[in-house]
Amino acid sequence: MKILTTQIGGLLQRIATNDEEMIEETARLLAQATIGEGRVIFAGFEELGAVTATALKSTAPFYNAVCYEEGMEIGKADRIWLLTRSATDVSALQLAKLLAERFIPFAVLAADKATDDNELASLAYTYISTGLTRGLLPGDNGERIVQPHALAALFVYEAVKLAYDEMIADEE
Repeated sequence: MKILTTQIGGLLQRIATNDEEMIEETARLLAQATIGEGRVIFAGFEELGAVTATALKSTAPFYNAVCYEEGMEIGKADRIWLLTRSATDVSALQLAKLLAERFIPFAVLAADKATDDNELASLAYTYISTGLTRGLLPGDNGERIVQPHALAALFVYEAVKLAYDEMIADEE
């Protein structure tokens, strides 16, 4: 338990340190929707749907948020936050390409680093990487275990929400 706590603390600290600017930029992008009479659309894939559930159903929901549904109408004033474990997820890439074709700015959170061969990162207006590409702990057989993607994504969500709430409060 102590090792797990240390490793998760280190993971969250790395995200906070490495992505502070992108967290702020993501909040700014999403605030554009609210200020411009659009919606903030959460598109959570795999277990990162937990972020969408939190944004919509928590005790303090994300203001102006809606859940992405395939085929829904997305307007120019809308902003999308695409959350996926892997930058190579077919559904996430399909949505990203559609948004890019329509010139609708969107943010991405994924585990993968923003490298030259990361197509999802190159399409996104803002890109946050959790850096969680392998397990945090060594398993009994030498494999790496414990990949808390949802926990890391929820940490980023809360950081973005803090900045977003501050930005839209300034506009009221």
